[in-house]
Amino acid sequence: MNLNTPSHGPALPLQGETPLLTVRGLHKSYVTPQGALAVLKGVDLTLETGSSLALLGESGSGKSTLLHLIAALDEVDAGEIWLDGISMTGLSETKRAALRREKLGIVFQQLNLIPSLTVHDNLEFHARITGRFDTAWQNELVERLGLKCLTDRYPEQLSGGQQQRVAVGGALAARPRLLLADEPTGNLDEATGDEVLNLALDLVHATGCAFLMATHSHRLAKRLDRQVTLTSGVLATS
Repeated sequence: MNLNTPSHGPALPLQGETPLLTVRGLHKSYVTPQGALAVLKGVDLTLETGSSLALLGESGSGKSTLLHLIAALDEVDAGEIWLDGISMTGLSETKRAALRREKLGIVFQQLNLIPSLTVHDNLEFHARITGRFDTAWQNELVERLGLKCLTDRYPEQLSGGQQQRVAVGGALAARPRLLLADEPTGNLDEATGDEVLNLALDLVHATGCAFLMATHSHRLAKRLDRQVTLTSGVLATS
């Protein structure tokens, strides 16, 4: 699959510069013992290259669901998602996986560090499998993230804040077009969380990628360019 050209499917309207990410009329429900539970009920949003957006909402509001759909980890019930000119509608799992590798950096709450790999190898892993490993950028990441003395350690030997920094570095190692972060500071104390977000914003600026962060913290959300709130399955500007 050539992910540098639009796939077949609904055409993305061109109105000036096309946003990097466009979400339109997104619906998602899940089956429960009590029946269908509608989580997203017509979500619309756009995100430009180089800009940042905070997605606010209470626990259970659907923030993680929305990020999983944008990350092509699940399929929508209705609506459209375009990423870098590519429509995700009807993509096979193989093509969704290729899109994730080539376009996205992802930092979810679970972090997904590989326990059998050192910090050095965890940082390199995504860039290696995408074929975009860059020694100079790798060294810069290690330096900026303050991991120079930790590269030979394994994830279990790190503090929560150190693990989070490795996760951010690994997500940005391949210079993705879009960084997705789901409550990236949720398990950290305030000072450590601020440090991790400062590093993420600094690195996002260095790469020029877009940044979408789900958070329940209005204080942290204000650090990003724009804020929207997910309530009752729809978005409102904060």
